[in-house]
Amino acid sequence: MASEPNLRFSVSFTTRRPRGAEKHGESYYCVERAESERRLENSESLEFAEVFGNYYGTHRSALTNAEEKGYDLLLDIDVQGAAQLKESVPDAVSIFVLPPARDILEERLRARSEDAEEVIERRLRDAATEINNYQLYDYVLINKDLEKSTADLIAIIRAERVRRERMEILIAPILESFETGLSKKES
Repeated sequence: MASEPNLRFSVSFTTRRPRGAEKHGESYYCVERAESERRLENSESLEFAEVFGNYYGTHRSALTNAEEKGYDLLLDIDVQGAAQLKESVPDAVSIFVLPPARDILEERLRARSEDAEEVIERRLRDAATEINNYQLYDYVLINKDLEKSTADLIAIIRAERVRRERMEILIAPILESFETGLSKKES
């Protein structure tokens, strides 16, 4: 985030209670289940999923606010949310973050010391299913080395920013300037 000033991280909302050092408004917006259901009913969620009995989602205003300020928005969402996002925002860029191996994922989950044993086991079972969805994503990062993964993520962001389709608004006046220049020489 520090190396990309026009990138903003979207803070999701959840009905889950904060874990460890998580803070409301930084890690998640912790909301009541009824509030989360109201958002869903009113189509206020850009993406929404029920995971491990808790609701998670991204409020539409997160994207709107980022776009108004000229920022790219980075979301950390599961496969359910990513599928919904691709449906509602077809030009969204999706990146699947894949652990290098199951045992390494287990080590990382245990090292956090934030989840009960049954939660860790459920996360590992779900991960075994979710990794089969990697083919639905535009990019895959194998999170073996944090520095390399970060560099790869930045490379994806920068490359996507200069895709021809995204540059058309900047290209048009340049093309127009050349046509104007040609018109003056011809007269």
